[in-house]
Amino acid sequence: MACTNCSTTAGNAPGCQSKGSCSTGNCGKMPVFNWLSNMSLPSGQEPFNIIEVRFKNGRKEFFLNKHNLSVQMGDTVAVEGSPGHDIGVVSLKGELVRLQMRKKKIKEDSEQVKVLYRHASESDIEKWALARERETPAMYKAREIASNLKLDMKIGDVEFQGDNIKAVFYYTSEGRVDFRELIKLMADEFKVRIEMRQIGARQEAQRMGGIGSCGRELCCSTWLNDFRSVSTSAARYQQLSLNPQKLAGQCGKLKCCLNYELDMYVEALKDFPDTNLKLKTKKGDAFQQKMDIFRRKAWYSYRSDPSKFIELNLDKVQEIIALNKQEKEPESLEMYVQTYIEVAKPDYENVVGQDSITRFDKQASSKRTSNKKRPNRNTGNKKPAQGNPKVKTEGAKPVAKNPNQGQTKSNPQAGNSNNSPNQKQGVAKPKRQPSRQRRLLKPNENKATANNNNENKKPE
Repeated sequence: MACTNCSTTAGNAPGCQSKGSCSTGNCGKMPVFNWLSNMSLPSGQEPFNIIEVRFKNGRKEFFLNKHNLSVQMGDTVAVEGSPGHDIGVVSLKGELVRLQMRKKKIKEDSEQVKVLYRHASESDIEKWALARERETPAMYKAREIASNLKLDMKIGDVEFQGDNIKAVFYYTSEGRVDFRELIKLMADEFKVRIEMRQIGARQEAQRMGGIGSCGRELCCSTWLNDFRSVSTSAARYQQLSLNPQKLAGQCGKLKCCLNYELDMYVEALKDFPDTNLKLKTKKGDAFQQKMDIFRRKAWYSYRSDPSKFIELNLDKVQEIIALNKQEKEPESLEMYVQTYIEVAKPDYENVVGQDSITRFDKQASSKRTSNKKRPNRNTGNKKPAQGNPKVKTEGAKPVAKNPNQGQTKSNPQAGNSNNSPNQKQGVAKPKRQPSRQRRLLKPNENKATANNNNENKKPE
C-alpha cells in the first residue's frame, strides 16, 4: 500500500503520521476508513471514550479510555491483558466505534471491554518485538510435539502477548482433541502460559492470508470482518457451473464473494419466466437455451431445430406467455425476433482430412504398407553362398565382375534337373554369409574357395 498523506511507500511502512486525517484510515492490515473524522460533534456532546485496537492478523478488540488519553488512529498503545498487558495499534476511534459495537452486539459495560493503560514506551515495543520473533519457531515446535503425541489437529498460528508471558495457539480440528498433555509439554518448552483456541477453516485462511483466484489478497484477510454462510444456491442464481474446484476458496469452503452480487441477481431474476416453461407457437414448441439477466434477453430454440438460437427480448417473451395463457398461439417466434444465431457446420471441405481424429494413424499405416511393397534393391546383387550347386560357372573359373568378390552371377533361367514339374523354375535364394565373415575373407581365399566348389560340381 502507498499513502501520499503520511509519506508511506510500498515496502516501507514507518507508520501513519497523519493523526487521524489519513484518507485510507491507516496503513495496517484490515484498515477502516473513518468518514466521521473531519466532522465536529454537536455542542455539549463528549466524544465516545471507547477505542478499537488491532492486534496480530486483524484481531480487534474494544478498550475503554478510562484516563482520557489523547490517542489517534495508528498509535501504538498498551492495553489490559489476561493476565498482564498487551501491545496493539489503534484502528478506530469516535462514533464509528459505537456502530461497530452495536453491530457485534457488545454493550459498553460488557466484560469484553477492557481498559486502555497508556501509550507504548520504547521498552514495551522492544519486548513486543522479541515476543513476535518467537512466534514462528514456537509454531513449528508445537506442530512437532503434536505430531509426536499423534493428535488429530493442525496448529495454524501462534500469537504471543506483548509482555511475553502468554502465548495463544490457534488450531483447527474436525473433532474434539484432548490436548492436556500437549499443554504441559509446551509450557515446559516455552516457559510461558499456554492457551489453546479452536478456529474454523475460514478463520485459519483469514489469519494466514494469501492470494485468491482473482489475483488480489483474500477478502477475509484484508477487509472482510464477518463470515456469512454461503450456499450452492448462490451459484445457481448467478448461472455458474457447480464445480467445487472453482467455487471453493483457499479455506476449502465456498467463496465469500458469491454473496456480493447475489441480491442483484435475485432481483433481476424475478422478471424472467421459469426455465422449464415452453413457448407454444403454431410452428412448434420452443424451449429456453440460455438467458442474459442484465441485458434482459433470452434465447429459445424449436424442438425440431435445436441448433437455431432465436434471441428475444424479455418483453416479447412475456407477451408470448400472456397469449399462451389465453390459449392463443402466435405464428412463430420469428415474428418477435431481432437477430438469431444459427449453430451450423463449417463451410470448408475436408480436403486434407483435418477433421479425422485418426488421420495420423492412417498416414502411419500407409507408410508401413508402402515399405512392405517396395522391392529389395539388394536382392539381385546378393552373393551366393559358397558351395551352392545352383550357381552356373564357365570352365574352371567363376565369372565375376569384381575379382575381389570372387563370386559368380546367378542365372535366373538355369533350371535344376532334380526339380519337380510343379516346382517353379528358377534359382533358389542363396544364403547370405554373415557380413563379418565376408569382410574377413581375402581375395586369394575367395578364389580358392570358388575353385573348390567348381571341382566338386558335375559338368552340365
